[in-house]
Amino acid sequence: MKLNLTKPICFFDLETTGTNIAKDRIVEIAILKVFPNGNKESYTWRVNPEMEIPAEVTKIHGISYDDIKDEPTFKDLSKKVYEMIKGCDLGGYNSNRFDIPLLAEEFLRAGIDFDIKSALAVDVQTIFHKKEKRTLEAAYKFYCDKDLTNAHSAEADTNATFEVLESQLDKYPDLENDMKWLAEFSAHKKFVDFAGFIAYNKKGEEVFSFGKHRGKLVEEVFEKEPGYYGWIQNADFPLYTKKVLTAIKLKKLSDNLN
Repeated sequence: MKLNLTKPICFFDLETTGTNIAKDRIVEIAILKVFPNGNKESYTWRVNPEMEIPAEVTKIHGISYDDIKDEPTFKDLSKKVYEMIKGCDLGGYNSNRFDIPLLAEEFLRAGIDFDIKSALAVDVQTIFHKKEKRTLEAAYKFYCDKDLTNAHSAEADTNATFEVLESQLDKYPDLENDMKWLAEFSAHKKFVDFAGFIAYNKKGEEVFSFGKHRGKLVEEVFEKEPGYYGWIQNADFPLYTKKVLTAIKLKKLSDNLN
């Protein structure tokens, strides 16, 4: 079944130096852009992360620092990457929890204000786990009856993810061929930030989802404990989380002045 698109969707996959969204960096990024008329274009970039890659991580994706030390940095590539995905919906495998948050961090470090509020995000892994609960290799075999060769290569994983989603639409009649529906179906609990430190309560208000203030309104915590905002800004939280908290704090100050 072909995807029912109203605007382009970019399937993408990252290979990185690790799994810490705030600290780790991209070493390879592949993007497959699919247009409503069925046309496709794809790009793969190797990226100098400007940091060493742990040996155990190199064993997974096969990329060592020596392989990419002469490649451009993400900051060098950021405008090209942003121009490719700007105005598009996004698709990936575990992308809502990892790839999108980490990509947002890289954009912010490069000085690009990455905001996907106007984009829908379809996480193929979530659909898979809700239906079959397996890995990407198993998903590719199960849905496409193919072996995923060169797994943990960003390009191979990206193309496999696109093929799996089309096969999922063929297999499950209850899946709607609509990006908004698929984004909602593949979403986890709705968070304000990418990394899940700030959530919405039942009233749609921003609350902390971690630590001693879990479940408490962000505005109320900052009002009663002003130092908590400063602690977060100086601690090892993702840049996007800090950006969101700053916006909440500034909105409160603006409301108090009006």
